[in-house]
Order: sequence, then structure tokens, then C-alpha cells
Amino acid sequence: MEKIIFIVLFGLVWGSFLNVVIYRLPSGMSLLRPPSSCPRCKKNIKFYDNIPVISFLLLKGRCRFCKEKIPFSYPLVEFMAPASFLLLYSQHSLSFFFFASCLFASAMIVLGIIDFYHQILPDEITLPGLVLALVYSLFRQDLNLTQALVGAVAGAGFLLFVYGAYYLLRKKEGLGMGDVTMMLFMGAYLGWRQAFLALILASFAGAIVGIFFILFKKKDFQYSLPFGTFLSPAAFAVLLWGEKIIKSYLSLYKDLAP
Repeated sequence: MEKIIFIVLFGLVWGSFLNVVIYRLPSGMSLLRPPSSCPRCKKNIKFYDNIPVISFLLLKGRCRFCKEKIPFSYPLVEFMAPASFLLLYSQHSLSFFFFASCLFASAMIVLGIIDFYHQILPDEITLPGLVLALVYSLFRQDLNLTQALVGAVAGAGFLLFVYGAYYLLRKKEGLGMGDVTMMLFMGAYLGWRQAFLALILASFAGAIVGIFFILFKKKDFQYSLPFGTFLSPAAFAVLLWGEKIIKSYLSLYKDLAP
């Protein structure tokens, strides 16, 4: 029980730090200075107004001074971090894979939220993530360096092919190169089978949301969605249940075989 409490408390604090990364990284700001402040009135946020999730509820989602609305993504990220850590802990306990997967999940949270707001996937996260995933593969039993490289090249290569084909047909970009570098990172950590499963899940979810916007929000077929926002939860779902999903799917063919 003590371990679970520690994971929750650390996850809440870590989620608060992830919010700093999400807000400051796209603007090129330092992650350490200046202290957190309201984007509108510029007043520094007191420590008692910076308690993860609780402060948002007590302040009713608004700045104490100017009453500017606090984006809902703030408590969402602060909730997602410990929730994802607990799910990983339930499967892997306090193992090396648990800690590495917590970093991967954190990167997915940051990338998904940044892409949602800014339609960018910063190289400052995807490229170091790729390097760390390849180094980590040297110490893994479930995925070696060759498999990590194949996963990175296969996942990114498929998206690069889609990018090129769409550009040739429509003479404009359908995907950003950030999606490609994100797939390099994901493929190196998940391996090619799980990376492709994440692509399928993200594409399906994106298609459903796209249809919703076309039917109910009166958007046309040119309306673009941030694909990284769909890749991120898909990657985390695959990290948790990918092999089970793949094995269950393959077993269908065995059951249908004469």
C-alpha cells in the first residue's frame, strides 16, 4: 500500500512538471525559470495554488487573481501521470521495465497534449526518446537492438511512405514530419508489431473523430487533426495490452483454420 501511495504522490508531482514542459517547450522557454505564473496577469502562482489537481478544484478552474480560466489539460495531465504509473505498476511492479515505461508514458502524454494545442511534435522529445529507446534495448529481454531498429524504421518508414504518396497525389502535406520522428521513437520502444498496432488504433480513432467533426461540426474533408494526439494514447494502450491484442487477433485465424 505504501508503494501505491508513493507512486500516486510522485505521479501527481511529476504530472505538474509535465504541464510545465507542455506549456514552455513549444515557446522555447526555460523549464526552470521563471517561476510559474498566470499567462494573462503574469502574477506568480503561490505554492498553495500549485497543488496538483486539488488547487484546480479549489480555485474552480480559474486564476486566483484575474479569474482567467485554467486549461482543463492541466488537471488532466496531473491525473493521467499517476494513473498511467499505477497501470504500469500493476503489470510490472517496481522493475526496470516499469521505470522505463513510466518515462515512455510521460513522453506520450507530453507529445499528445502539445500536438493537440500546437500541431507540433518537438524533436527535443522524440529524438532523445529514440536514442534512449535504442540504448534501453541493450538491456531488455523482450526486445533486442536489432528489433528496436527494425521497429523504428518500419513504423517511421510506413508513415513516410504515406506522407510521400499523399503529397504526390494532393500536392500538399497530409502528415507532418513530427509524426514520422514520433514513430521512430515509438517503433524503437515498442517493436514493429506493436508499433503497427498503435498506428492502426490511432488511425481508427482519428477516423471516428474526423467523421464526427464532418457530420456534426460542419467541417470538410480538408480538416486536419493532430495525429500525434491519437498516437499517444494508442501507444500507451499497446504498451499495456499490445501483445494480448495481437495474440487474440492471431488466434482467430487458428480457430477458423480447417
